[in-house]
Amino acid sequence: MKRTVLVTALVIVGGLSIAAASLQQPQKLPAVRQMQKLRDNLFFVSGGDTYERSTWTGGNTLVFVAERGVVLVDTMLATAGRGILAQIKSVTDKPVTTIINTHTHFDHTGSNTEFASTVEFVAHENTRANMAKPACPPVTNCDAFKGENAKYLPKRTYKDRLTLFSGKDQVDLYYFGRGHTNGDTFVVFPAARAMHGGDMFPRAHMPFIDVAANSGSAVEFSQTLQKAVSTIKNVDIVVGGHTPSPVTWNDFKTYTDFYKDFLAAAQDSMRKGTAVDDFVKAYRVPDKYTGFQAAPDRVKANAQAIWDESKK
Repeated sequence: MKRTVLVTALVIVGGLSIAAASLQQPQKLPAVRQMQKLRDNLFFVSGGDTYERSTWTGGNTLVFVAERGVVLVDTMLATAGRGILAQIKSVTDKPVTTIINTHTHFDHTGSNTEFASTVEFVAHENTRANMAKPACPPVTNCDAFKGENAKYLPKRTYKDRLTLFSGKDQVDLYYFGRGHTNGDTFVVFPAARAMHGGDMFPRAHMPFIDVAANSGSAVEFSQTLQKAVSTIKNVDIVVGGHTPSPVTWNDFKTYTDFYKDFLAAAQDSMRKGTAVDDFVKAYRVPDKYTGFQAAPDRVKANAQAIWDESKK
């Protein structure tokens, strides 16, 4: 029994180490890309392809120009702050007043400390706790907020839902449960009919689920996506954590179905007594998900997590 638990722990930690290695920041950050206009007051800054390290600047950022200042969703990798500010200044003289972090990972919170300390940082309460951990697991980025930089930790948090501002400037934050981490926020701009889904919607790929370091869940990932689809209304434009470009609400729904089908296939195989490795070897992305990819290491990590969670 003890040996089984130890082996499972090593698999999880090993998988996390591989994921962390694959997400390492480039030694010298490339220039932040030019903004793309989505609405009159909403702009998209792509972080690029995580598999193209020479041009990657982190997770995608949204820039929302509100009445009293600029609202940012996520801040990419460390040292991207200056580039993000330069892009903002190309469309407005208003200061950045609010930064919303979809989750704790270093490619989404990396430049928080490069903005004015007067900025209001907002995140889910679990993400705030992850960012303040005394010991910092891979990819979590909590080391960035120690000492003097503790002032950059989110001072405004929420449990299930939070609304910022009102009227055309309204921003709605939703938490539907564990998934990529235990603190993933869906950020909705009702007047713009747009949403940033963070890494709950990475792109047409099998997701990285941070089970070991930040309490993500390979089983609840599907439930969380389904709650988002059934609860959030009137959204046309969706930006994910690493989508190469903005996509549609239907694309987001298709991704939700993709992962739901993967979970069902894994659980069905588990009930039949299939070993994880045999399931991984046999798994193929269904033909109806054209263009979707499932890297074997991600399939293995998520399948193992599903097996482990389902046995509890």
